[in-house]
This record gives sequence, C-alpha cells and structure tokens, in this order.
Amino acid sequence: MGQKNNHIDYVELAAEDLAVAKAFYGAAFGWEFQDWGETYVSFTSAGLDGGIRGGEKPVQGSTTVILYADDLEASEKRVVDAGGEVTERHDFPGGRRFHFRDPSGNHLAVWTKAEE
Repeated sequence: MGQKNNHIDYVELAAEDLAVAKAFYGAAFGWEFQDWGETYVSFTSAGLDGGIRGGEKPVQGSTTVILYADDLEASEKRVVDAGGEVTERHDFPGGRRFHFRDPSGNHLAVWTKAEE
C-alpha cells in the first residue's frame, strides 16, 4: 500500500533499550523489525509502519497510539506476559479498551468493539 496525501503514514516510539522494546512488541503483538544501525529499528506487521528511536527515554504526552484487538482479554494477557503494565481499563460507547505502559515507558492502548 502506498502513501496517501494527508493520512498518518508512520509512527515513532522512543526506547532507551531497543532489544527490550523489540522483545516486548514482538511477543505481545507479533511485530517484525528491521535494524537501521545501533539507535533505530523500524517495525512492520502493526497495521501502520513505524520505528523506535533507541537511547531515548519516552515522555508521556497528549497523544495515544491505540491498537485494535478482536480478543481484548487475550491481548491484555500477552501485553502483561511480555512485560507490559496495564494502567487503566474502561468501557465507552461502542467498545472497551485498556491502556498500558511498555517496558520502555511508552503509553499505548488496545481497544475492541462492544459485543452486540
């Protein structure tokens, strides 16, 4: 799939230790990686390609990357088993989600549609 004008094209995360970040996202979500030197790795198989900047401590801000899961409980278990920490759970009109902190300190969320 090619780039589309005015569409989000790429997402970058920060991590002090690239090996830890790769192990977490590979185990929790099955992402695949390509190393680009010692301080950068790109990822695919995430729905949107992105990268992780190594040697950089994440800073929590106002933007949240949200992943989708058909089975929210199974996804939460994989996140925890891979070393993530669930920080919040809530329902909203149309679905449910949980927020988590990865081993590097990045905050993300996973959601699923409400059962009808």
